[in-house]
Amino acid sequence: MKTINRFFAVTLVILLLLMPMSIFAQEDAPKRPEYISVTKMYWNSKNNSTMDEWKAVEKEYMDKVTSKNEFIAGAYYYTHLLTENSNEVLYVQSYPNWEALDKAAARNTELEKEAWPEEEARKAFLKKMNSAFSNDHSDEIYATLPGAKVLPAAPEGDMVLYLRQNKLAFPEDGTREEFVELRKKIVQNVIHKNEYIKGYYPSIHAWGADKRDLNEAVLLDSLNELGKMFDRNTELMKEALSEEEGKTLGKYFKGHGDYVYTAVKL
Repeated sequence: MKTINRFFAVTLVILLLLMPMSIFAQEDAPKRPEYISVTKMYWNSKNNSTMDEWKAVEKEYMDKVTSKNEFIAGAYYYTHLLTENSNEVLYVQSYPNWEALDKAAARNTELEKEAWPEEEARKAFLKKMNSAFSNDHSDEIYATLPGAKVLPAAPEGDMVLYLRQNKLAFPEDGTREEFVELRKKIVQNVIHKNEYIKGYYPSIHAWGADKRDLNEAVLLDSLNELGKMFDRNTELMKEALSEEEGKTLGKYFKGHGDYVYTAVKL
């Protein structure tokens, strides 16, 4: 299990140490969203809407507003599966750049007025939509990193999101050259060769509570694939790295949290 832990933390640590955020882009890689926002919300226990009713409202807003917002690259919901609070819901939006992140909210307001020209109708719809969640929530902004394994389309319903939130350590004896080589080996020979990993999205803290946060979001076909993914990672790591290289990885992170969510298909 220690080998698995190192695998999930090291890719992001390597990227953090290798280069400043302003030059994360790779010339030979497709253009990717530069930032994501993650809002953690909680179901409103006083709301009596069914899951189908909630999805219908969110889909209407998605179709009329979010999908037409040129400053938003993608938007997805994930609901609790294995986390400390069964009421958790994640809402994730991606943005092409920082300027787009700043403009997205204002553009939403414009599109809302186009979708519901009458003020009372607009207020009523937004109130209904927002009533699904309690007032408690948290917001974090992360910078995306190279090395993603991108799904060809949006997550299908019932796909599983495994989220590992690593906490960085900052060893004084780490070197850039060492991690360049390790990263190449891991990305090429572990992440992209693991057939159970359908999507892989690494990101680092940009704006929020803890600058040590390094996230790895992995999309799987089902919860049953989670254990298979770990087993396959272990096999691939043994092939990709020597025992000494494996030991080196441990000094670059300190602790982590594991969370599992279900992708919501609206």
